[in-house]
Amino acid sequence: MSLIAVVGVCASGKTTLVTNLKEAGFNAYNVAQEHSCIKKFWNKHHPDILIMIDASLAAIKKRRIVYWDESRLTAQHERLSDAKAHADLYIQTDSLSKEDVLKEVIAFIKKAEAAV
Repeated sequence: MSLIAVVGVCASGKTTLVTNLKEAGFNAYNVAQEHSCIKKFWNKHHPDILIMIDASLAAIKKRRIVYWDESRLTAQHERLSDAKAHADLYIQTDSLSKEDVLKEVIAFIKKAEAAV
């Protein structure tokens, strides 16, 4: 079974995705890379699959109350730049439901695992 790391900006859906992946029987964990200046923090546990999910500030504000602006999101994207460069799958979640994201991720994992 693959070890799956999930990174992304605040309120992109990381916690929800990891919870749903675990409930579906996958070995997934959330990496708080957006809060770390350590570029390779995402690689601490050497995941087999790295998934990055993202969201715009407009989508984030629809999901929860935030008191920060675009500059904070820009800083988070900078902290995530190495993870994004190494991501096996990148998903912009703005227009997707949590079910859509889960389906896309599970399909990707199954395809990746079948290729091994």
